[in-house]
Amino acid sequence: MLTPLEIAFHGLERSDAVEDRIRTKFAKLEQHFERMTHGRVVVSQSARRAPMAKKYEVTIEIGLPGMQPIVVNYEPPIEEAQSDVMVALRDAFAAATRQVEHRVGRMDKPARREQTRRRPGRPAETD
Repeated sequence: MLTPLEIAFHGLERSDAVEDRIRTKFAKLEQHFERMTHGRVVVSQSARRAPMAKKYEVTIEIGLPGMQPIVVNYEPPIEEAQSDVMVALRDAFAAATRQVEHRVGRMDKPARREQTRRRPGRPAETD
């Protein structure tokens, strides 16, 4: 993995297992586009003390050269609050993968208007 990766935790203890999972997922993401300039992952837990399930929120920022960074803010709906941080990471990185593939796909293809633009033809030759 060549892309510098920053991992931060808010509202929960740092975990080696979670960090390893983040590094593994980011390495897989890097296979889709190896020219990423930076990566930042923030895992946070809501500070609610209610007897509801714990709610993990994951923010992923991916820097791409010459473009705005991709930012994925994964926050599950209340009824789907994840009590497992690994499931929240899986869902967040799935969303990040879709966005990277979409952005890279746009970079690789010419603009749609260029594809359909009418090009001037050769003038008709007359005898």
